[in-house]
Amino acid sequence: MLRRIAGVLRARLPEVGLSRLDDTDPRGRRGLRWKRLSLLLRVPLIAMMAGRKSFKDAEALTAEMSLPMRRLLKIPRRVPDTTMRNTVLVVEPDELRCAMRQQVRAAHRRKALAPQGLPFGQVAVDGKGTAIHSWDDRYAQRQRHSSGPGASGVVRTLTASLVTSSAKVCLDACPIRPATNEMGQFKTALADLVDAYGRLNLFRLISTDAGMCSLANADAVVDRDLDYLMALSSDQPTLFAEANRLLARRRRADAETEDFVGRKAIVRRLYITSDMAAFHGWSHLRSVVRVQSETFHRDTGELLERDDRYFASSLPRHALTDAQWLFAVRAHWAVENNCHNTWDKIFDEDDLPWITRGEGAPQGVVVLMLLRRIAYNMLALFRCVTQRSHERRKTPWKTLLRWVYNTLIAASADDIAGLSPPKALTARAP
Repeated sequence: MLRRIAGVLRARLPEVGLSRLDDTDPRGRRGLRWKRLSLLLRVPLIAMMAGRKSFKDAEALTAEMSLPMRRLLKIPRRVPDTTMRNTVLVVEPDELRCAMRQQVRAAHRRKALAPQGLPFGQVAVDGKGTAIHSWDDRYAQRQRHSSGPGASGVVRTLTASLVTSSAKVCLDACPIRPATNEMGQFKTALADLVDAYGRLNLFRLISTDAGMCSLANADAVVDRDLDYLMALSSDQPTLFAEANRLLARRRRADAETEDFVGRKAIVRRLYITSDMAAFHGWSHLRSVVRVQSETFHRDTGELLERDDRYFASSLPRHALTDAQWLFAVRAHWAVENNCHNTWDKIFDEDDLPWITRGEGAPQGVVVLMLLRRIAYNMLALFRCVTQRSHERRKTPWKTLLRWVYNTLIAASADDIAGLSPPKALTARAP
């Protein structure tokens, strides 16, 4: 496994294109000990892949790294934590968003992002926030606390995940401006997404939760020649009430699945109608869906939980089979279960964001969030695409991070001998 992980690092790190940032280095040129900005970003990226949780841990990793791996990754010596921190604070987040897009395009070129379960790609858009002790007018919204004096900040982004790919890769993380919310930032995030990937035919369907469901946002999706699948709630009272009237009393499901999680059985049923086409000024509305979830105790059959959710879509009913409609609704939650859950529980993004206070902290946190998503993409593609066996594709995330760490500190010259050099990449402006 040491050789395989070393090969992944050698092949995939250049795809990120961090070396492009050397041409736009914002640091002053006088007295620089570290000439290449890309190196000072590559180290925390590699450290995140190895499960390190701070700049101090990243510095320790560079000190522990085996000489062959240091040479392979072009890390000449120990990198101080303060040097990495100071670098992260001055890098523009958009530079890292460009790097992520280059990474995704490289994965697309090698056919690693083919849709699973649907005839086309689906992107789920969902918001995520991380609390810190600073705020500004660009990246962190000030949060006042009613329980006591003082305030804190929250850095928010809109995650766009390709949930129909095996790896559930993150396509983009658009910072939410402090003056707005998920609803208000959606159009900008959508425009950035289409500008970056529109020519690749990577996706056709955009799914959101109810917090981004509005006629204006739906118009924006359709205007981009895409389709939407938006959760409905009481925030859209007229649509929600009509959907409830048409579907709540349905007895016969159009599609049904049953899954087992531990001692629980989860039954999901889909009900769909075309009777709300062009309803209430939504001229592009074609289908409305209700998904009912019931959770039972497997031993006793006791009903533990019931949940009903409604969705509006511009897709005509015949565009998907009933089973695919249910799949699309379930696939949306991969942005939460696969992306956000992994970043919080495995990478400890919320609890250990690496930077929490000080001048420039909000911008630095966004840069680190983007590096974390690039690290996640690299590992997810290895785990779910490069690995061939079904068992290997279920490798626990903590095991995967341990493999990377072990490789970095233990790989010998024999382990990495003969590794083919990475293919040269042609940079493309996003």
